[in-house]
Amino acid sequence: MSSVNPRRWWALLVLATAQFMVIMDTSIIGVALPEMQRDLGFSPGDLQWVFNAYVVAFGGLLLLGGRLSDLFGARRVFVTGWGVLIAGSVVAAAAQSAAVEIAGRAVQGVGGALIAPSAMTLLMILFSHDPRELGKALALYGAAAPAGGTAGVFLGGVFTEWLSWPWIFIIYVPIGIATLLATGLLPSVQPRRGGVDVLGAGAVTAGLALAVFAVVRAPEVGWGAAATVVQLAGAAALLALFLVIQRTARSPLMPLGVWRTPRLASANLAMVLLGAAWIPMWYFLNLYLQQVLGYGAFASGAALLPMTGLLMVVMTLLSARLLGRFGSKPLLAGGLLTLAAGLLWLSAVEPTGSFAVDVLPASLVAALGMSLAYIPGLMAAMSGVPQEQAGLASGIVNTTYQVGSALGLAALTALATSQGAGRLGDLPALTDGFSAAFTGAAGVAAAGALLTALFMGRRGSRPAAGAAGAGADAGAGAGAEAVRL
Repeated sequence: MSSVNPRRWWALLVLATAQFMVIMDTSIIGVALPEMQRDLGFSPGDLQWVFNAYVVAFGGLLLLGGRLSDLFGARRVFVTGWGVLIAGSVVAAAAQSAAVEIAGRAVQGVGGALIAPSAMTLLMILFSHDPRELGKALALYGAAAPAGGTAGVFLGGVFTEWLSWPWIFIIYVPIGIATLLATGLLPSVQPRRGGVDVLGAGAVTAGLALAVFAVVRAPEVGWGAAATVVQLAGAAALLALFLVIQRTARSPLMPLGVWRTPRLASANLAMVLLGAAWIPMWYFLNLYLQQVLGYGAFASGAALLPMTGLLMVVMTLLSARLLGRFGSKPLLAGGLLTLAAGLLWLSAVEPTGSFAVDVLPASLVAALGMSLAYIPGLMAAMSGVPQEQAGLASGIVNTTYQVGSALGLAALTALATSQGAGRLGDLPALTDGFSAAFTGAAGVAAAGALLTALFMGRRGSRPAAGAAGAGADAGAGAGAEAVRL
């Protein structure tokens, strides 16, 4: 049995704060987008790259971040990631042009890709001694992600309304410095021998970026246009090259054997679709509040606070108990189905609607679905993975969620634009566009629920040897005698 770190709960606070901030970085820009568009000269079609530049770099490099965490020590990579995130935040805050802003956001994404998998590895090391404590720690850590995504909308409104949009990036500097000062609470991890698959990292990141770029541009140039076809074909070729490299490289970024872990594939498929439904929801809901209902930046952010509160309550107080009683498959499928119901309800928004009728009840249903699905998806993906591959598995599941977010937002932005979401000032057209996006997101979530029910086994195989695998499997129940993953 591993030794118990007496400062492990304080260390968890550092790790959960990091997860909160990394995911918040995907959402905090939402409320500020209209101000950034005016100040930096973004076109309506290019504006989403303020979001996608971060998500593509983040999602594309998470596997590399997980590999580096395993090779060079999780705490060292965690510290490096915060240094990179702080540097990107400074560039993004000081940007005077759209190109520099996008570059700063991409650097932030690189930092996040180093922080997220190393934080998960450190958490597993800190709590692998006790399945009950691991379940509680994972619930708190897991809650930090969707809470950070939703809270970012509110904080973005605060900074944009009362200060100015650069403050949504400046805030990362003092918090980053404080986190670096607190890293002494984290355990030291011995590095392992091995190489770094730079070629594989380049192929997967370029492939993902090209795929998102093609989907974003398709509404302007046409889905059947030669440029779109070539870009999508190029993205597919790069991703296929990545798989070939993983099969032949001496030190692959993602050893393909990891996919023999029970339920890793089905859990990651569910996480792709969860991200593709959830992230576009808050993106378009925020635009509906501001551009149709006329809310200011602060009011728009405050309107989404009830979702944050519900997420925190369910994920921190109920998730472990529900997992112990029902297992991850029913909760993941049920959560995705509940999310789909909330999104379908949101698709009924009206140009003359109100927050109390059109937004609040539907958004709470959607948030309930997210809070039921996220931790079971994470647990199913991590269970059975040996400790030496914890960083890799964390990188994979975070990658799939972020890639789903980027591709989902790109595709649903294209759908919304084709239905009128680009006609600023035309409230019926804007509402039709946003409604189409919510409907599309509902379909994505419903597909995730169906695929989870069909392809995820009720029980995985016996967990692989290693504290992480056994801890993740048993930790889901957080006190249950038998855990039904």
